[in-house]
Amino acid sequence: MTSDFFEYNKQKVIHALRYHFISRKEIKIMMILLNVFSLLSAALFFFKKISPLAFLLSSSLWFFMMILFWFFLPRIIYKKSASFKDRFKITLNELDFTLAHSRATKTYAWSELSNWMESPHFFHLYFNATSFFLIPKEAFENGIMDNVREQFRKKIKKQSL
Repeated sequence: MTSDFFEYNKQKVIHALRYHFISRKEIKIMMILLNVFSLLSAALFFFKKISPLAFLLSSSLWFFMMILFWFFLPRIIYKKSASFKDRFKITLNELDFTLAHSRATKTYAWSELSNWMESPHFFHLYFNATSFFLIPKEAFENGIMDNVREQFRKKIKKQSL
């Protein structure tokens, strides 16, 4: 299966990067702990066990972390990555998959991938916990999308990241 050449849409990539960060186990745990901490500080403030300044600081920490993960971090990653400005073509076959753009072509064995994930606009192909490649669903015709998913299920043996 071969895709057409595709380019990245900035807003869709930022949305996909949010999915990436939110799906990380350590980020989920940190967000849960931060929410519990914020709720606890709100309850302690309500029962007048802590000062308004302490409650304000804990609320500010919550806002800062949410803004960081939702707005700043995805945009920073997008700006730093030159690959989001290139045009790519992907070819999937039984043994491997090939990524091609104007300057180079690289073939990867399916065994090099450790995991995959699907978000509304992309397939996320993970090489390890921090290295991944986004493939827009728009790159494939609607008729072969199910075949692409099935190939990812068969070829990429999910491992915990």
